[in-house]
Amino acid sequence: MALTPLVYWAQRHEEIYLRVELTDAQVRGRGAKGQNDYKFSLEFLLPVKSEVSHKSTQRQVNITVQKLQRGWWERLTVQERKPIFLAPDFDRWLDESDAEMEIREKEEKRNKLKASRYKEEGFISLKTGFLIIYNLVQFLGFSWIFINMTVRLFIFGQDSLYDTFHTISDMMFFCQILAAVEVLNAAFGVVRTGVIPTLIQVVGRNFILFIIFGSLEEMHHKPVVFFVFYLWSTIEIFRYPFYLLCCFNTEWKTLTWLRYTIWIPLYPLGVLAEAVAVIQSIPIFDETKLFNIPLPKAIGTSISFSYFLHFYLVLMFLGLIINFHHLYKQRKRRFRTKKRKAN
Repeated sequence: MALTPLVYWAQRHEEIYLRVELTDAQVRGRGAKGQNDYKFSLEFLLPVKSEVSHKSTQRQVNITVQKLQRGWWERLTVQERKPIFLAPDFDRWLDESDAEMEIREKEEKRNKLKASRYKEEGFISLKTGFLIIYNLVQFLGFSWIFINMTVRLFIFGQDSLYDTFHTISDMMFFCQILAAVEVLNAAFGVVRTGVIPTLIQVVGRNFILFIIFGSLEEMHHKPVVFFVFYLWSTIEIFRYPFYLLCCFNTEWKTLTWLRYTIWIPLYPLGVLAEAVAVIQSIPIFDETKLFNIPLPKAIGTSISFSYFLHFYLVLMFLGLIINFHHLYKQRKRRFRTKKRKAN
């Protein structure tokens, strides 16, 4: 014969909570009188929805019943006298005023969460818009450099190597000054990348552009300028459109592969071309004494800037090792992640 378990109840404006004191109810209920069949029935004060949710644990069965209409009931059952097996669930019991306060607190939390989400989405949108503009401008700038140099090479042949600085330098100055933004982006967390590798690349390129090429008129007509500019622009015409597509959460697999692969031959060649430019500039700095560091008159001489350039050559190849390792880790992580997604 089925027994009646102890049932505890509480309510909210939209729900009825029932807690049935039965252990191991998934198999067969074990109540106060041991392992038996248990059942109970309740005739609610007002209509409820037919869908009932329940969850059994090792110690009890939790039942949730949805009220058909939102409201606060004066009692649970139609009968004024409550059944003897029914008792208030004081762990969840709230008066109507307390329940209203609970609703207001939930709404306030929901509104705060919604406001913070809108604020975050607004920041993301502002950040994304900024990155779209930056990457688009850099892509257009380096594309202009690459196309201009390629067309001039086909039209003028070897002669185009000697006037690269005069035809391309203004746009290269603009793009490389603007590239300083990438260091700030990395430093302030606008993009997820290492600050040190970004700083090495931006400072290294600007040193070659402004100090080696920009300050020495004798370097303007040297073919090494063409090779440095061409290698830089070739890398960037794949890097910036890749970042541009990332802003739209879009990927072009061919471009992704090129962005993470083409630097392998081009980056070392670029550093080699920069090193050649530094080596070619050393005798010019010695002759012009430009940027020499003056010493006291008692010594009567100065320290040549070329000494720093010899030291800078060592720094260049140390930077090559650091950045090559960084780029290789990026490539390995990128394609490892894609393999996992494919699996």
